[in-house]
Amino acid sequence: MALYADLHRHLGGSVVPRILWRYFQRHNPTLGARFPEYLPFEEFYTRERSSLDEYLELHTLVESVQTAQTLPYFIYRLLRGAYIFENLAYLELRYTPYYRTDEHLSQSQRIEQMPTIVEIVGGASQLAEYPIVTSQILCMHSRLPYEVNRAIVDLAAEHRHHVCAIDIAGGDSHYLERLDEFAGLYAYARSLGLHTTGHLYETVNGCYPQLLPYLQRIGHGIQIPLKYPELLPELARNGQCLEVCPTTYLKTGTLQSLQALKVVFDRCFEAGVDIAICTDNAGLHNVRLPFEYENLLTQDVIDFQQLQACQDAAFRHAFAWPYSGKPASLLTGLLAVNQEQLPVTTY
Repeated sequence: MALYADLHRHLGGSVVPRILWRYFQRHNPTLGARFPEYLPFEEFYTRERSSLDEYLELHTLVESVQTAQTLPYFIYRLLRGAYIFENLAYLELRYTPYYRTDEHLSQSQRIEQMPTIVEIVGGASQLAEYPIVTSQILCMHSRLPYEVNRAIVDLAAEHRHHVCAIDIAGGDSHYLERLDEFAGLYAYARSLGLHTTGHLYETVNGCYPQLLPYLQRIGHGIQIPLKYPELLPELARNGQCLEVCPTTYLKTGTLQSLQALKVVFDRCFEAGVDIAICTDNAGLHNVRLPFEYENLLTQDVIDFQQLQACQDAAFRHAFAWPYSGKPASLLTGLLAVNQEQLPVTTY
């Protein structure tokens, strides 16, 4: 079997529709009454949106039920599906820990609660029956104040046994008025030795070259090859990788078809810029990682050689993959022989 690494998957968007709907019916009477039938809920949950901002509002629906008490419930089902249906060997889960704390608490109390959330996610991700190597990426957020985002960076540095990197989320069009602030936070994260990625150049309104020097990987980044290909040689020299999430761009209205991504892949391969194919929000899309690859292949966006190159790039650029340097094409035999010793915690 092929083995996959997913470097860009949000905890909030990873819950598949059926699992989320069943949770509403069994444990949340308010949302259960709002969505009494499954098929209308699935249509609502997975349909295309008119903009990235509208799409991101769906995260608030899931975040409202992903609490300290319920996170193990959702993570168990996430990893079970990822292992059985996606052949994932490695997964980086990203989320904003502040949004999993008790909303009734004060800001300072919620900051104090964030380490508990990281420990809960880390503990729930260690499942011997589904031996996926996992790690967490903590997301700063464009809607959160500086004090909370700074605390998220500090939290990542203090919990390296569970956390591999820092990100910024919240829609890339909302960074403009705070660019210096976010650049300072990324510089601070790098000074602490943290890995960095960030949602950037996803939309035409989210293109900020000021932040590029701080990132080891670029969350999405598709507007670089589409609109600013002159930046690609520098990305190649810096070894920066794009985390391309194909279905997302259809769901947000950013692209009208997957065919538009052919330019992205062709220009990146020509310039020597690596691409890792990712899901972003596999639950919101109801599309798992192998099908992201298959859709690109069957629609002639990439060929088999490029597919394998992207598969290898995902492992090569993984922040916490313990077999660093080994391409995906060699991992099947390695893991088949040593499956019982595959680590399930972070590095």
